[in-house]
Amino acid sequence: MTDTGLRHGRASLGLSFGVQGVAFALLVTRIPAIQDQYGISDGLLPVFLAAVPILAGAGSVATEKVVARVRPSLVLRWAQPLVLLALLGVGAGREMWHVAVALGVFGLAVGALDASMNMLGVSLQRAYGRSIMTGFHAAYSLGGIAGATLAWAGARWELSLLASYLPVVAVLLPAALIGSRWYTEGKGAEGKLPDGTEAGAGTGSESAGGALSFKLLLPLCLIMTFAYIGDSTVSNWSAKYLQDVLGSSEQLATVPYNVYMVTTLLGRAVGDLGVRRFGAVAVVRGGSLLAAGGFAVVAVAPGAWVGMLGFTMLGFGLCVIVPQTFAAAGRMFPGNSDAAVARLNIFNYVGFLVGSPLVGALGDAWSYRGAMLVPMVLVLATLVYARAFGPETARYGGGHERPRTADVG
Repeated sequence: MTDTGLRHGRASLGLSFGVQGVAFALLVTRIPAIQDQYGISDGLLPVFLAAVPILAGAGSVATEKVVARVRPSLVLRWAQPLVLLALLGVGAGREMWHVAVALGVFGLAVGALDASMNMLGVSLQRAYGRSIMTGFHAAYSLGGIAGATLAWAGARWELSLLASYLPVVAVLLPAALIGSRWYTEGKGAEGKLPDGTEAGAGTGSESAGGALSFKLLLPLCLIMTFAYIGDSTVSNWSAKYLQDVLGSSEQLATVPYNVYMVTTLLGRAVGDLGVRRFGAVAVVRGGSLLAAGGFAVVAVAPGAWVGMLGFTMLGFGLCVIVPQTFAAAGRMFPGNSDAAVARLNIFNYVGFLVGSPLVGALGDAWSYRGAMLVPMVLVLATLVYARAFGPETARYGGGHERPRTADVG
């Protein structure tokens, strides 16, 4: 694989992350409109919302099996259009079963998409020999901001879901298909990575590097879960917390999540530079401490503006943890990185499912200020496992440490 091929692969994968950010934001930010269009009751809505991440987890599990036979790039090439078409189906339907089928397809395809995107990201980072993984997630954050903005415009102009989704899908679908021509697993000549090691014939599950050990992967699974519990806390409770606990206006209560999204983008935009300069362990430890500090500030904030400072800290702190967790899995199991990423990916959905109801239950039973201390403690637990992000965890079969690769591009 030439340097030009790697650069093209990096750009096309960045586009894929961005497209996914747009699609997911368009779905989750229009949930009230989806509920109104299909007449979904408040009691039934949580069932629909929970089904998507559950099916996404199933899609990630299936992807681990599929990539034992075909390349992750092929999975991604067809999963992304399926996600976009499912989004369009959500907007075009009229009956309850229409949205049930569309969301079911969306969930399964998202699981395959998330898993295969991160598989390719880990593979490309290995080929580059330096941290680029956080940059892909920055593209996702940028897409999320764009999607949320488009959703706001659709709601502001009172457009139907179909009218909101159709132009976006009409642009992104061909762009994703064209961009998929340059997907690459980041292999060098004769199926070898730039450091000369075998990359595996198809994909990763059965390649060199020994059997995947869930016991070794477990610390990263816990970190992924904790990070998404923190993320879902901000996504689902920031507006309510600012308005009901800190006494802000309804308009001001919408600001913290927007600030969180922007700071996540900014943090990820420079995250790879921090990893190259200070190492992944230091960056993850710093992010964990900053995120925990953000939850502490939110919990004790006397007013809305101090609360927004806490949510700003959360954006900068949490943003680096997820991409570096995927990268660490790739280093830990270089011969089985695809399988490791697929299994690890399941736990972002576990965190998403657990986070919102956990905070809500604690808030109702205790207090919402006290509930904010729980994700704070969980994020701090990342410090216990921070060494899992170090290069010393990357070992080949036989226990030899993985040699460092030269920079590419």
